[in-house]
Parts: sequence; structure tokens; C-alpha cells
Amino acid sequence: MGVTAMIPNMTFQQLKDEANSRWQEIWDGNAARLEVMLLCPRKERKLLELHGDMIDHGQPVMGIFHRPRAEAELISDQGFDPRSASFQFVNIANADMGPWMQQLVTQEGWLRSTVEISPVPFSLDIPNQRPFEKHSILCFRHPSLPALEKYFLPYPVHALVGKAFVSLPRKQAAELAKQQAEILGVGLAKPEPEIVEVPIVEPTPDLDSSIESDDSTSKLEEAFITEMIPEEATQVALPTTEEAEQVALPGSEKSAETLPPAVAEESIPLPTGESEIDNTSPIEREFRALIQELLDTGVDPSDMMTDPRLEEITERALAQNFETWPVFMQMVS
Repeated sequence: MGVTAMIPNMTFQQLKDEANSRWQEIWDGNAARLEVMLLCPRKERKLLELHGDMIDHGQPVMGIFHRPRAEAELISDQGFDPRSASFQFVNIANADMGPWMQQLVTQEGWLRSTVEISPVPFSLDIPNQRPFEKHSILCFRHPSLPALEKYFLPYPVHALVGKAFVSLPRKQAAELAKQQAEILGVGLAKPEPEIVEVPIVEPTPDLDSSIESDDSTSKLEEAFITEMIPEEATQVALPTTEEAEQVALPGSEKSAETLPPAVAEESIPLPTGESEIDNTSPIEREFRALIQELLDTGVDPSDMMTDPRLEEITERALAQNFETWPVFMQMVS
């Protein structure tokens, strides 16, 4: 099986001229070769591009597609729709012609004929048009396409420029094809990248650069300090006391005369303190005095209730509607 490579912007003549350098021992310059034309439905063009991947052949097979543009009208006049087909020119060795077309003819029913290749009339005014002699070449077409008698080109077949689909004959040529162009079809697996250990080299300190950096740093610091120190202020002598007395502001005399005499502040009498009035009842004062006396002597509050004097005062307080318990709790707590 072959391996197909795509080489852009090439002609058959360029491929032949560079064949020895491109494919080296794969290319046999003495092998007889011929040019044929293949017509297939446009939707099957991709199959025709990779046709060499399924065929065993001995020499590189080169194919270039051509799309009619200004000359499309000349093809339509023959009853052939140029938009329905893809037109491929193939440069192939005579020995590989049989294997290359065997599957298409025997299994898919491709038809064989001849097509006359004629130059485009100069009246179409195609740029870079080149004259050449008309000639007939072998043509194979898909059975769904009608026959074509003439095909018009602006320059010879060997000068057609386009994407060249080159099928190399041996699998060992796949690596060579990958170096020259983009591999199409199945392709080959990419080799794993080789990991190379790079030793880490520690950079040696540069003494000169460090000294220069220190000098530049010190210069920057000195410049910064110089900018921060303010310039010495010019000293201005202050006027003496005698000079200050002699200098009189304008209008100072008038202002002194117009000022009203200072009025002595009148003394404000302070409020006299009045003694607080004791509104407590005599029985409450007597009760408080007894409780305070017992507290001073160290009598426990729980034992005060047994004191006969407290019982006697409590009876008299009840007669006068005086509650002794809140006062007792206030004083002993």
C-alpha cells in the first residue's frame, strides 16, 4: 500500500525536477511515464486523492486537480456540466497503470476513452496563458458522468499549478513524506519525543556587577537625602523693643480713643446654703438609733428581735402606722 502526501503549489515539471532530492532511491528517472485524465463526481474527490493508499505500486504517482473557470463555458457547450465533476491529471509510471486503474474499472465500472487537450482561445483573455499544441490523452471517467471530447487548458498539462497529491510506493517512504509535506489519509503514529536532561548550572556571582550596583545604590541614596534636606533659610533680624514701640499702626490712636472704658464686673452673690430639713418622725429616729446602737455593740441581726427595747419600740411604731421592717432590712443589709 502507498502513502499519500500533499505538496502545495507544485507542477508536474517541478516534481520531476526535484524527484531525486525528494525521494532519492524511491524515484527511478529511467522509468517510462505517461499522463492520464480522471473524471469523478465532485463528492468523491477525497477518495480519488487517497486512492494510492489502497494500491500497491512501484513508483511515485503524482496527481493534480484542475478546476475550469473561464474555460467552463467551453465545456458546458459540449453538454458536460463542469460543476458536477472533478478533473484530475495523473502522472504515473507505465508499469503502475494497470494496478492503479484495476479496481476502478473492474469493480466500479469506470469507462475508458480519449480526450483532446486544447489551448484556451486567446479571446478569453486568461492571465499567463501559454500556447501549446493540442494532443489527446487517455481518460477514465466515472459511469455516472457523460463523455467529454475536448478539455481546454490555459497552459500545458506539465505546467498546471495546484496541490500535488503524491502517492509514495513503499511504507518505509512514509517518514520521508512527512519531512516533505503533510501526510494525508491514515498516516503514521507520531514518535514519542525524546526527553533530554539539561544540567542546572548555578550562575556565578559577578563581583564587578555587584560593585557597580552598590555604587549606583549609594548615589541614589545620597541624591535622595540631598533632596530631603531643606535649604538654609535666610535669617532675618527681629526688631528690637524700642523699634517696636516706635512703630505705630495707622488708626491705632483712634481705636484707643474710641474704646469704651472697661466696666468692672459686678459681684454676684453666691447662694447661701440652707440646712436640710429632717422630715422623719420621732419614732423612726428612735428606731434607727436603737438599731445602730445594737449594730455598734456587735449584736447579730437575728438576735436583735429578742431585745425588749426593740419589741417596745415596734409596738409603739405599729400604733403610729410606721413600718419598721423595711428600715430594719435597710440598716442590717
